[in-house]
Amino acid sequence: MEALDARAAAARSDRGTATVWVVCLLGAMCAVFGVLLAQGEVVLARHRAAGAADLAALAAADHWMDGGGKACATAARVARAQGSRLVRCALAGAVSDVTAASAAGPFTTEVRARAGPAEPRAPQPPDRSPPPRGPRAAAP
Repeated sequence: MEALDARAAAARSDRGTATVWVVCLLGAMCAVFGVLLAQGEVVLARHRAAGAADLAALAAADHWMDGGGKACATAARVARAQGSRLVRCALAGAVSDVTAASAAGPFTTEVRARAGPAEPRAPQPPDRSPPPRGPRAAAP
């Protein structure tokens, strides 16, 4: 009889351990989910800031002839329309350099963008090297 009581007591001492393991596992899964959610917020803020910076730089470069103040005001208006704010705006001739910031949750990211006309290529001197010899020299 004592052997049965010892086995029953041992069986009762293991009761509830699965519950503890499940609670620990759920806690770990919630922590991982929280980290992934925060990472998604950061990516969202960065993409929003990048889009706003690109569009604001294009807007400022488009209005460079109106003067730096008006061009940067246009860039700020475009950034606000994208859900961001303009942190910095500078014009050097027709080239604009802006920084936009965007927040998502507790995270804020800043992205810099430049826009302006393409620089002309320097003219290349004509190729004066002799034509190659051999069977590959003949063009079809």
